[in-house]
Amino acid sequence: MSSVTSDHGVVHLGLDVHKNTISAAVLEPGVETPVVDKISSDEDAVRRLVARFDDPRRVRACYEAGPTGYELARLLASLGVRCEVIAPSLIPTAPGDRVKTDKRDARRLARLHRAGELVAIRVPSVAEEAVRDLCRARADMVIDQTRARHRLGKFLLRHGRVWRGGDNWTLKHQGWIAAQRFDDPALTATFAHYRATLTAREAAVAAIEADLTDWFTRAPFADPVARLAAYRGITHLGALTLACEVCDWRRFGTAGAFMGFCGLTPSEYSSGERTRRGHITHAGNLHLRTQLVESAWAYKSRPAIGAQIGRRHVDLAPEVVARAWKAQLRLCGRFRRLDACKTSRNIVVTAIARELAGFVWAEMII
Repeated sequence: MSSVTSDHGVVHLGLDVHKNTISAAVLEPGVETPVVDKISSDEDAVRRLVARFDDPRRVRACYEAGPTGYELARLLASLGVRCEVIAPSLIPTAPGDRVKTDKRDARRLARLHRAGELVAIRVPSVAEEAVRDLCRARADMVIDQTRARHRLGKFLLRHGRVWRGGDNWTLKHQGWIAAQRFDDPALTATFAHYRATLTAREAAVAAIEADLTDWFTRAPFADPVARLAAYRGITHLGALTLACEVCDWRRFGTAGAFMGFCGLTPSEYSSGERTRRGHITHAGNLHLRTQLVESAWAYKSRPAIGAQIGRRHVDLAPEVVARAWKAQLRLCGRFRRLDACKTSRNIVVTAIARELAGFVWAEMII
């Protein structure tokens, strides 16, 4: 790979990044075919790559977001190279292209980057990414806890132990589970193992939630968490999830753009005189969408300021409380109207989640 000696134009660097290697395609000014080289993915190799260029400030690098994270982007930024992390799902592809190699991917990134056809995502700060990972770890722990509950419940069902005393996993239900006994030693051992696993999962969720509590009142999340938690259905933990997943709310110019980022916009396939719209795209941030949908269920009842919401409203600015109450009036009313039309509950909740996304976006850009 030749070094850059020209003082004119910008050099585009397309990087196909993997755990152990990086395919680097250099597209120099006035050249149509990038030159590709494969290097190691360690820091020293990246520094040597940047050192080949006379002026790193003229280099514009990019690579796809993926499991390797943002450390490469931070390293290149520290070396004076502007680097963008690209949204993989928004990279243009040719329908007839059925050949995929590391070199071809690197060349394509370099060409599309120079053409301005790539969409970059926001690179979070180290602190923002750390709290986001902690929130996502809690979500994983909750999934493990749910699986442990399902396994225990299905084990009891297989052996004729059916709970008919109300909702599952209430204190009464858990007391009923603890009172179950089996005559067969193997069944007794199986039951004990399932219960021990569930106890461990519940302890893990409780421990990670205790760690997250410290971040409710710490910068840079204290103000967003307090304001978002003013809205019905959004607890402090849910508000922290929203805040650390978005971080910079002003990068979304409209509420619709934020809904699209969450994957809450309806899909559409229209051509000519035919218009066809379907379910939401689901092509967005899963963690945001999950939190908004879970919060939307809280609007199925009549508007009210309960004890928990009242505690979250303490010390908040009156205008924040007023906006949260306005949102509650609108969303509770719409939930009841849609429900009265015998609309599917999933469709109703999705519609409420979409509107809730608009309210929280408007709250955070004020």
